[in-house]
Amino acid sequence: MNSPKGKLVIIGGSVDRGSFTESPADLHRNLKFFEKGILKRITTESVKQNDSRIEIITTASSIPEEVGAEYVKAFGQLAVPNVDVMNIKTREEANSDFFVQRLRHADVVMFTGGDQLRLTSIFGGTAFHHLLLEKYQNEDFVISGTSAGAAASSNNMIYQGSSQEALLKGEVKITGGLGFINNVIIDTHFVQRGRIGRLLYACASNPVNLGIGLGEDTGLLITDGNNMEAIGSGLVMLVDGTHMRDTNITDVKIGSPVSIENLIVHVMALGDHYDLRTKKLTIHHPKVAAGE
Repeated sequence: MNSPKGKLVIIGGSVDRGSFTESPADLHRNLKFFEKGILKRITTESVKQNDSRIEIITTASSIPEEVGAEYVKAFGQLAVPNVDVMNIKTREEANSDFFVQRLRHADVVMFTGGDQLRLTSIFGGTAFHHLLLEKYQNEDFVISGTSAGAAASSNNMIYQGSSQEALLKGEVKITGGLGFINNVIIDTHFVQRGRIGRLLYACASNPVNLGIGLGEDTGLLITDGNNMEAIGSGLVMLVDGTHMRDTNITDVKIGSPVSIENLIVHVMALGDHYDLRTKKLTIHHPKVAAGE
């Protein structure tokens, strides 16, 4: 398959809580990190920039009306007026002409936080999902997702597993995602919730997948399906299992600790680039002015 013409922006979640499901009162504070940083970058990467037609997809959220309104407000503060919200609640709606036609006219879609299983179970295999894949492959189209929206972007998706017990066999649960990008697996709220164990386990269980751990207020801009640029203020951790020499993951009993030898770990910050094809990290070295 040819490299996609579209762009993918995956975001680890927002400052404090990140997924907008915990407290409606925190919505405005949680969205502040977007306003001049990542949301602005999403806008500038779109072919029509501030004139882009943007659809916010709140399906993953348990408070979709509040979440959608906050995104519309945040884009409005960036002088992006053509923003609307799709709260698609059923597979029937995901197959409806109404929502498919709205998607057909969109330049950007953004999946909010919440429960990634809602995204895959409602959208997977529908007309809406097929059109998303088609537009991403063939058009100057931007797909973005934060928290659950980011986790569901890859062909494999972590949907369960505690941070504390992640390196016990069977603790991390993985299923199929929406498939915008292959051979990666994404975890979010990564640094704040101590999820390194989840990603190590996921990579050991299938080393073909590059593990991507996204910190809060942090994202990756992915172009050509392979070139990844770190954006936002935090850190991205990459786990490469292709050089793993040994693991006992198939030998131990369910619930037992897992041993892994020789996983490669990279840490990315703002401006760093990583090439999925060559597996090469290029670190950005900003020039610091005298006296700083």
